[in-house]
Amino acid sequence: MNEKISMDKGNPKAAGQDSAKDSTVALQAKAKTEPIAAFLDMRLVELSEGYAKVAMKLRPEYTNFIGFVFGGIVMSIADYAFAYGTNSVITPNVASQFNIHFVAGADVNDELIAECRVVKAGKRVCISEMTVTNQNGKLIANATGTTIPIISG
Repeated sequence: MNEKISMDKGNPKAAGQDSAKDSTVALQAKAKTEPIAAFLDMRLVELSEGYAKVAMKLRPEYTNFIGFVFGGIVMSIADYAFAYGTNSVITPNVASQFNIHFVAGADVNDELIAECRVVKAGKRVCISEMTVTNQNGKLIANATGTTIPIISG
């Protein structure tokens, strides 16, 4: 299911980061109490090293003035998967770039599923690809993102 992540030799670990398994366990615990996830009703469905899958049931409150699901909602679920996918490799890291292409509109009754796959995890930068689909597999958006590891020291 997951492709092998390209890791640079000497890949740094932030202070306090243990193995990838320990990192994913800690992230799964954090996901249960994250304020923005609760506010938007997003949930972490699956997490492994370099991969995250999240879901969100859309609500009428997520529509804009012309009745479409607001693009910021679609972007939010992609960003949520991005955050967990990249932090499962190197914790902590922060986004430095995020690009999204809206491919199709989401229906207010849809459940969106966002997946992040880390393509490259290096000493200075991590690059990821995200997809957002609905419950039927319809592609809603494609995104790419770059993060920068925060290394204390």
